Amino acid sequence: REMADFVHLHVHSEFSLLDGACRIKDLIARVKALGQTAVAITDHGAMFGVYDFYTQAKQEGIKPIIGCEVYLAPRTRFDKMHDFDLSPTHLILLCKDNEGYKNLSRLVSFSYTEGFYVKPRVDIELLKKYSKGLICLSACLAGKIPRLITAGDYDAAKSAALEFAGIFGEGNFYLELQDHNIPEQKHVNRELLRISEETGIPVVATNDAHYIEKKDAEIQDVLLCIQTNKTVDDADRIRFETQEFYIKSGDEMASLFPNTPEAIGNTVKIASMCDVSFKF
Repeated sequence: REMADFVHLHVHSEFSLLDGACRIKDLIARVKALGQTAVAITDHGAMFGVYDFYTQAKQEGIKPIIGCEVYLAPRTRFDKMHDFDLSPTHLILLCKDNEGYKNLSRLVSFSYTEGFYVKPRVDIELLKKYSKGLICLSACLAGKIPRLITAGDYDAAKSAALEFAGIFGEGNFYLELQDHNIPEQKHVNRELLRISEETGIPVVATNDAHYIEKKDAEIQDVLLCIQTNKTVDDADRIRFETQEFYIKSGDEMASLFPNTPEAIGNTVKIASMCDVSFKF
């Protein structure tokens, strides 16, 4: 029996510094071993891993999907006031074509040169200007839409979804379902499905991968300690709540979303829409 077809579209490599523990070579090998035909790279706010990722994926016959998890400024990228602008939200951008790659490169460049405040940030104005050739996913619990849902503001979450759909155009914006066995996600997923039903915006399943296999959770935990200047024994520190942030098989993903098979199918559909080619 063949494994369920699935493509990982939300992956943090070693280039998500002190956060991702997926070494690119191991990532490609794991994806290949699982019988998956494509994989994305979506490092936090940066695209440093793109060259290595593209060349190694191509060598192994895996389709490379170039992306980034960008930080979206709460107001504009020029607003840098302590109380209002400290917590940017996350957004996944994937390149459909070479124009999309150029636009993503521009967005990431401007996020540093113009938007940098604690993190490199883009804003709605930049997204509108450079949206062509990009597919957008609503990201993890730190995404704008999930944050609004968590805050209990369904209407604002729905209108944010419609705004993103308007920016990226028909068929290029997806509501991202994740299940890492975190109670909050169950609630967010229910509301995302409700938004999807009411607006027609499609859903897609991702696993916010920060390491290759489940047993690697420990390594990632150590990286986070280095990043936050804590020790593993510190009770009071940032840590991932579960050990589910790894490169799962298609079957594992399908079993997480038994009632929304289209969320699994859409990963393959998105992968087929993405085709960036580099000439060196």
